[in-house]
Amino acid sequence: MTSSNPRVARRAPRGLQRLFHGASRGATVLVAVLAAAGAGALGAGCGKPPAPITANVKAGDLPAAGDWSGVFYSPLYGYLHLVKQGSTVSGKWRTTAGDKWGELHGEATGDLLKYQWVEHKIGMVGPGSTTEGHGYFKYFVPADENANQEIKGQWGLDRSEVGNPWEALRQRNMVPDPDSVKPDETEKVNVPDEWDSDKKPTPKAGAKPEGDSEAGDDAPADEAK
Repeated sequence: MTSSNPRVARRAPRGLQRLFHGASRGATVLVAVLAAAGAGALGAGCGKPPAPITANVKAGDLPAAGDWSGVFYSPLYGYLHLVKQGSTVSGKWRTTAGDKWGELHGEATGDLLKYQWVEHKIGMVGPGSTTEGHGYFKYFVPADENANQEIKGQWGLDRSEVGNPWEALRQRNMVPDPDSVKPDETEKVNVPDEWDSDKKPTPKAGAKPEGDSEAGDDAPADEAK
């Protein structure tokens, strides 16, 4: 019903206006709060990756008996073949398990080598078949001449240089041959059995296996002639 009093008629719209204005302000505040909460949740779910960790090591003089070119053995990472040309050091290794091989490249400054590395899973392709990162080695020459020289350091994933230890002993009378660690084309690791070239095809139904004769399944091939 509509009031016939003009004053009442004029006051009603102002009251409704204040009511709607208050509701509008409340809705605006609620939307702002929800937006802030949503932004906070989004920021928590899409956080930046952790900053890379740089190795806190300093280069010193390489001992006179030291040489970055050589073969170094680790029980876990196998034989690491390093070759130094100028200040650049390149190397390749194959894990003791034989399922992975990797390569590294870096710059040597005295007894310190900082490098980038990439490791390949043999027999795999596509995403997940390779891993990469950074690392460092320090070169040590023991006072005892009968003891093996060592390289000690760490490797990390992506841009980090630390996180996992890597220590290896220099092998005497071994000449570095980096390409010797790479798998050849005939080597198959983690490959389905049906790719095996030695696997014979399954005989068709009713066909006799090779070596059988008309004399019967139990007859040797020589006696069937």
